[in-house]
Amino acid sequence: MASKTIGIILNGATGRICSTQHLANALIPIRGEDGLPVGDDLLMPRLLLAGRNAERLAAVAKTHGVEHWTTDLDAALADPAYAIFFDAAATHQRAQVLARAIAAGKHIYSEKPVAPTVAEGRALLKAARTRGLSHGAVEDKIHLPGLQKLAALTKNGALGRIVGFRLEFGWWVFDGIERPSQRPSWNYRAATGGGLILDMYPHWRYVIETIVGRIVRVASAAWTATPKRADERGDRYAADVEDSATTMVELENGAFGTILSSWATRVRRDDLLTLQVDGSKGSALAGLHRCHVQTTAQTPPVAHFSVMKDLGVDYRGGWTDAPALPFYRNPYRIGWEAFLRHVATGAPLASDFAAGIRDVAFAEACHRSMAERTWIALPPPSEGTT
Repeated sequence: MASKTIGIILNGATGRICSTQHLANALIPIRGEDGLPVGDDLLMPRLLLAGRNAERLAAVAKTHGVEHWTTDLDAALADPAYAIFFDAAATHQRAQVLARAIAAGKHIYSEKPVAPTVAEGRALLKAARTRGLSHGAVEDKIHLPGLQKLAALTKNGALGRIVGFRLEFGWWVFDGIERPSQRPSWNYRAATGGGLILDMYPHWRYVIETIVGRIVRVASAAWTATPKRADERGDRYAADVEDSATTMVELENGAFGTILSSWATRVRRDDLLTLQVDGSKGSALAGLHRCHVQTTAQTPPVAHFSVMKDLGVDYRGGWTDAPALPFYRNPYRIGWEAFLRHVATGAPLASDFAAGIRDVAFAEACHRSMAERTWIALPPPSEGTT
């Protein structure tokens, strides 16, 4: 196979997601295998790490054996050796950074959310299409092994007609005062693009619509459970965005489901993320890696409960493991391979920028529902969400 180089600028390279997932688990392994097979060629990523802190950039570059890094984003964008721009930096700066990359003629691939608002996302997509540029959005969660197993069950009809679902996510994030916080302070400030809904609901959109069905309406509520926090320097501040949210979702087939997400809950469930789908022939409950199924035949005939004593029923006993996956690849690597093939050959890409805008549209509909205290419709993609 002939080897071809494709240049990629990774903006926000020192951040946890970029350095661990996009670099360590995706692009570096591709490079270690002498490139990605695309037709008769091996496509070898040439990486340029970009960020603001030279010392940290140098450290990340050394760790991963990357030769090139820069704090000069303008110079990076002006370099014709790099055809792709990837952004995993600050959410509140994403739209302007992606606009600069598009103006420089770069194909764009973006972490979520792809823009703070649908309107800004549409403007970016229009600009990319006008210049004939490829565009993609990171939608990694659907490739988690537990959710892949669940998706296989819903797609092959093993659960029958879908009647409902329940998605639960979260853990306790310390306030930085009593104990150090596990999340950066920008997550809790509106000015820096914080808030649980904008951060996590874009994921829930594509997970639900891929596995369960198209969303048609939402009704949401959100609150701030931990209003006082301390930042990385120990300075106290008031959190002005939500850290907990709940949403009712109506699907196109008439079924309903619920989403409960919180950074202020202590975990006593199967996993940090669980999605249960109930169907006429059975139910399945997936976590990040595992998936359990209960068929109609395995379902216990619950007829009543006792107010006087515990009946001692083992409600977990009637569940079995879902069929194992034939193989598993890192979700971020799957995304990169699909995007690189799309850029190189025009191969179809499910997670394009339009999909990323629909992710934002879901979060936006939930925010609007909270403001108006009513159900909000989420139109099909062809009706203006992209």
